[in-house]
Amino acid sequence: MHTYYWGDWHRESVSGPERAPNTSPTGWLLAEGMRFSIHHDAPVTYPNSMRVLDSAVNRTTRTGQVLGAEHRLDPLVALKAMTIWPAYQHFEENTKGSIEVGKLADLVILSGDPLKVERSKLVDLRVVETIKEGKSVYTAK
Repeated sequence: MHTYYWGDWHRESVSGPERAPNTSPTGWLLAEGMRFSIHHDAPVTYPNSMRVLDSAVNRTTRTGQVLGAEHRLDPLVALKAMTIWPAYQHFEENTKGSIEVGKLADLVILSGDPLKVERSKLVDLRVVETIKEGKSVYTAK
């Protein structure tokens, strides 16, 4: 979420216009075959997984400027960086991160398909239902 929340600030004062595009350089990590996670730093930023997804895919700042287009992720890769790869980083890939028989069945149902909606509309997706260990724990009104 650094790209969205602090990208303009990094470009204008901290890193400068040459280095700021490499804030959170996910494109380089992907090119090297590294598994990485994308996340928010609550309570520094408000927890919003769709904003995290949007930031990784579109890399736009609060003023709408693209910061580091070469580090944009495809939506599927961004979803992996929010699910499967963090489970791997925490040594929980046998119980979390993907929907498979024997895993905890923690998942959300979204208002649209993040692989099919326009990239610019990812941030508008909403959680319709949250399922924890196979049981519904939240349903949108």
